[in-house]
Amino acid sequence: MNSKTAGFLLMLTMLASCAGTKHAHKRKLTWEENFNQLHSFDTTRWSKIPRGPSDWNRHMSDFDSCYAMRDGKLILRGINNTTVSNDTSRYLTGGIYTKDKVSFGLGRLEIRAKLNGATGAWPAFWLLGQGEKYPGGGEIDIMEHLNYDSIAYQTVHSYYTIDLNIKHDPEHGGTAPIKLNEFNTYAVEKYRDSVVFYVNDKRTFAYPRIKTDKKDQFPYASANHYLLLDMQLGGSWVGKINPADLPVEMEIDRVRFYTF
Repeated sequence: MNSKTAGFLLMLTMLASCAGTKHAHKRKLTWEENFNQLHSFDTTRWSKIPRGPSDWNRHMSDFDSCYAMRDGKLILRGINNTTVSNDTSRYLTGGIYTKDKVSFGLGRLEIRAKLNGATGAWPAFWLLGQGEKYPGGGEIDIMEHLNYDSIAYQTVHSYYTIDLNIKHDPEHGGTAPIKLNEFNTYAVEKYRDSVVFYVNDKRTFAYPRIKTDKKDQFPYASANHYLLLDMQLGGSWVGKINPADLPVEMEIDRVRFYTF
């Protein structure tokens, strides 16, 4: 190889390295939750998610059996309702969020958790715009898991993808393999020009800001978001619930937020 060729290859390597580290900022841990409380989560940070009419929250409950603290981890469960006689829901699920208490701007948010499968189980970690009427501020799904799948779904939603139904310019979601029955770390990084997803520190998917005259293609940088951690059961996407598979639980070890 002559010196000109070697020099050219070195230049290409340097350019590729620079392009691949566009967002390689030094992280600073600015907020964390380790769930080390003995009896309940910290209510100055978290609230139980109330029930609603959507697939994801139609079984939400404040029933104690849907929640536990165990070995420094938060446990959220989906259970058969055999105890709460004044609740007509056949199933009960536990979920918490930081709405109106803690919100997150630009930076990296990561959750280390173990998911356990069940037919109809749909655990999720996601972000919604604080103080916004949906879909204002956009929705960022850090992790959604279905049934016994060996993959996680990572997606963004907004007025652009929902109301205008533009989901492929650019692609608004992707999937990533996970380690079944083990702890995995799910993360998202919010930048002014992109939302970047990770599983176990491996970059899995990115949604960029693009030039367009359409409304709200990229609302994520201008909004603060609150975090939802919830066990969900059933619905048009995940499918029917098998009550024989319940109870099902997920174990959340920690949540960390870094600024750059």
